[in-house]
Amino acid sequence: QVQLVESGGGLVQAGGSLRLSCAASGRTFSLYSMGWFRQAPGKERDFVAAISWNGNTYYADSVKGRFTISRDNAKNPVYLQMNSLKPEDTAVYYCALTFNLVSTNYDRVSLYDNWGQGTQVTVSS
Repeated sequence: QVQLVESGGGLVQAGGSLRLSCAASGRTFSLYSMGWFRQAPGKERDFVAAISWNGNTYYADSVKGRFTISRDNAKNPVYLQMNSLKPEDTAVYYCALTFNLVSTNYDRVSLYDNWGQGTQVTVSS
């Protein structure tokens, strides 16, 4: 199948920046879309951003204008550039992958077949 590995998390002060990376291995010869989600302690896993198999991008309202999702070339890896970070951005960030080329419900956890192990992002005030 597919293995996803996130990196780039850490501790940053409010107003700072981080760049997360997600590298996929395995069945990467197929077309796929990727998303970023985050989960704070005691809360549900929330959509952050997604990039479709044909390059369209989608963002949660809470991160629009601050976060940017991108791909280096064609597919792999996928990055999440996070600027102007706020304490409320603190969470474990997960990347996810779907081979579903029809649905555009990129904000739904159920769309994604494969998940990374997560990387912690902590923003101090």
